[in-house]
Amino acid sequence: MIFNIATNASIIIIYAFVAIYGDKIKRPVMEKIPAFKIIPNLGNAKKQVILLGEKTYEKTKKANNFLTEVADFFLFISCTFKEAFSRNFEFREFVRQCFQIGYKSLPLISVTGIIMGLVLTIQSRPALVNFGAVSMLPGMVAISLIREMGPVITALICAGKIGSGMGAELGSMKVTEQIDAMEVSSTNPIRFLVVTRVLAATIMIPLLVLYADALGILGSWAGANIKGDVSFVLFFSQAFSHVHFIDFLPAVVKSFFFGGVIGFVGCYKGYTAGRGTESVGIAANSAVVLSSLLVIIVDMVAVQITDML
Repeated sequence: MIFNIATNASIIIIYAFVAIYGDKIKRPVMEKIPAFKIIPNLGNAKKQVILLGEKTYEKTKKANNFLTEVADFFLFISCTFKEAFSRNFEFREFVRQCFQIGYKSLPLISVTGIIMGLVLTIQSRPALVNFGAVSMLPGMVAISLIREMGPVITALICAGKIGSGMGAELGSMKVTEQIDAMEVSSTNPIRFLVVTRVLAATIMIPLLVLYADALGILGSWAGANIKGDVSFVLFFSQAFSHVHFIDFLPAVVKSFFFGGVIGFVGCYKGYTAGRGTESVGIAANSAVVLSSLLVIIVDMVAVQITDML
């Protein structure tokens, strides 16, 4: 981006030079200068200068807006951390948000977890039958769910449900000036609205991940019994015989980061929404998209770190 801006700036200087002094420079002299060969028509030099100037301004403005938004996001995170360790913590609101984020997400996470294990088992069983390794099915499904599929898919589902809910709720409060009313009434909106939601998401999403893992293994057992006959105790004993503590630890740790990312992005997009009614939808949509993207990026970084350990 910086290279493009510098290139456009140099071309603008050339066009401006030709527009001012083009009539005074002789044609043979101009043809010997390589820079003037890129100018197709000297008569349109002024128009080209204006056009390139507008394009350069637009690109510079976009880069400036992006850097400003990144800086605002980090300032928002720093203010949230500052208020999280201050006095007068809103414990009742925190418990209410834990109920909203955790308990009310159980039906969706339950269906998702069972389907994850069921589909993974049905798709993997034929390949293992060809290699005569059906006995490895419970361990393979358990490790796949615990290490990667459970945390990532659960976090993406929560990004769609919880992230959009936070963005829409705080965005509507911003539009209806409820946040401004809280500031006027000496109530810190960051402490009451943001800190409670971020902490609730950070704590509840790892619990939802463990719950989805358990239901995923249960769904895998149901899938294994579609074309076979495996007892419940035997299936779970084989599944957990291949799982070790080192498989649980990275998954649980990155689940906390998933929850923090979803909470911060959802609250930031809602808290900084515009004044119009359409900004509520924009805040909810951008919260889902950005939190989903950051979940995938955090997962990639976590996988790389785990691989080096």
